Amino acid sequence: MEKETTRVEAFSDGVFAIALTLLILEIKVPDLSSFSSNEKLFSALTALWPSYFAFILSFSAVLIMWINHHGFFKYIRKIDPAFLFANGFLLLMVTFINFPTAVLARYIDTPAFNIASAFYCGSMVLISVAYNVLWFSAAYKRKLVKDEISDALIVKIRNAYWFGFSVYLSAFVISFFLPLAGLLICISLWIFWTFLDYSKKK
Repeated sequence: MEKETTRVEAFSDGVFAIALTLLILEIKVPDLSSFSSNEKLFSALTALWPSYFAFILSFSAVLIMWINHHGFFKYIRKIDPAFLFANGFLLLMVTFINFPTAVLARYIDTPAFNIASAFYCGSMVLISVAYNVLWFSAAYKRKLVKDEISDALIVKIRNAYWFGFSVYLSAFVISFFLPLAGLLICISLWIFWTFLDYSKKK
């Protein structure tokens, strides 16, 4: 059983690594003529700030997702087909995050910022749904979790995931009216995930 969970975690780690790597492809080298000056190159590099911002934003988000995914597997004693499909749905959403990141970078400094922000926050809602489904597939009736994991901890994690979903959903709605506020709400929630304790079993 441990070998099966290790294989699934290793495969998932590979997908997370690819998703993190692909984020950098959004930042394009400025296309200037061979006679361009230092000043023009500096100006072109500076103009790429939306891409830098979106890259750092999504890299941080995916990194925190991976850390929580890694901690998640410390609770699992075995896997089943439902868990594999749930994990696949999560990985689908993790790889998809590259697209809303590109959209955000392209439109963050335009009048379309509201939709770009809402699209980005909406992708976080779907990722939150994926985490909730994954935890449900493992913890429902304790079918996949280790025996030493307490019921109280199972409930605590379930409540944390539900809390995350409600906050992401709020950020999604707010983004249509206050796009920067929506993004800041997402960032504040990532700080919450950073301190979510997976080390205690009771």
